[in-house]
Amino acid sequence: MPLALLALALGAFGIGTTEFIIAGLLPELAADFDTSIPTAGLLVSGYAFGVVVGAPVMTALGARSPRKTMLLGLMGLFVAAHLLSALAPSYGALMVGRIVASFAHGAYIGIGSVVAAELVRPEKRASAIALMFTGLSLANVVGVPFGTFLGQNLGWRSTFWAVAGIGVIAFAGIALLVPRGPRPQAGVRRELKAFRSGQLWLVLAMTALGWAPFLAIVTYVAPLLTDVTGFSKGAVPIVITLLGLGMLVGGPIGGRFADRALMPSIYVLLGMLIGLSALLLVTAHNRIAAAVTLTLFGVVASAMIPPLQTRVLDKAVGAEAMGSAANVAAFNLGNAVGPFLAGLAIDAGLGLTSPLWVGALIGAAGLGVAVISGAADRAAGLARAGAPDHHENRYEVGQRAL
Repeated sequence: MPLALLALALGAFGIGTTEFIIAGLLPELAADFDTSIPTAGLLVSGYAFGVVVGAPVMTALGARSPRKTMLLGLMGLFVAAHLLSALAPSYGALMVGRIVASFAHGAYIGIGSVVAAELVRPEKRASAIALMFTGLSLANVVGVPFGTFLGQNLGWRSTFWAVAGIGVIAFAGIALLVPRGPRPQAGVRRELKAFRSGQLWLVLAMTALGWAPFLAIVTYVAPLLTDVTGFSKGAVPIVITLLGLGMLVGGPIGGRFADRALMPSIYVLLGMLIGLSALLLVTAHNRIAAAVTLTLFGVVASAMIPPLQTRVLDKAVGAEAMGSAANVAAFNLGNAVGPFLAGLAIDAGLGLTSPLWVGALIGAAGLGVAVISGAADRAAGLARAGAPDHHENRYEVGQRAL
């Protein structure tokens, strides 16, 4: 794999760290700004909303710019946002910093996926995307725990300084290692025309519904583990770390499967996610079984990301960057929908295991959309996982640059 993919993955690592770091810093932030924990928690919601809005907006603004230039600009914006956050004199200023960072998030992941796919041969696209997304998974295992440790011992501002430093290193890596490709020919109008495709909307729905079960369950996994499974509070981080390690392993596996058979991989992985969600209803009552099931759940959830991101590249012909960014927004829509529906089930008095069957039902809806999308492909006589013939590949350019 080209070294440029490592630079892209490092940027994704910084983005993944900042996306989830607030959860570990809530007590410090609430105390420093003299606000409540729920109010401090809005820094997470504000970020997610910014990703949904910012991904297509920033991609549209840079539709005519070379993709390397866009990546450098977005990473520069990411660094500036974290400098603002580290120096924020008030809660409002920190919220602004979070939203600015979120605008860089969606477009960077979307454009980065396109660049990663173009750095390798067509039959290796999903594996290349998986390597870039490994940075996001590694953030959950290393970045967030280390950032939380820094914030608890040196103050929450130190965490944002550290993330800004990661952004600077990623900027340098992209500048040195990512080859400069040609200026995209598609303008904003052509990019937006891609959304006339019903297949593209099916992919976005598949992504939102396929990812929502993960957050529906993980958001409420701590009380599930303590009140249902019987783990102590001190053991919960260990189980969550196992979940994160599962995600770290799952991404490359999903990439390899998707490179061989894209839609069958999506069918199988969504089916496995549904099955594991249902299985947790049983294994949640046994510590060892629950830990094993959650680890496998992390593997399967992470394995779904490369196929879903590759599928959108196939269906957003001529507007790959916009389609990819929209898919990142769809992932974040799933981040919002899953926990919301699971929370409604808990509030309705259905118990702490209710997010498990909520996740299974949402996953079933995602699988249904995937089946419809695959059937539409077959009806149109399209290759099941073939890349567009005219899709430009920069593998040779990347090899020469490296």
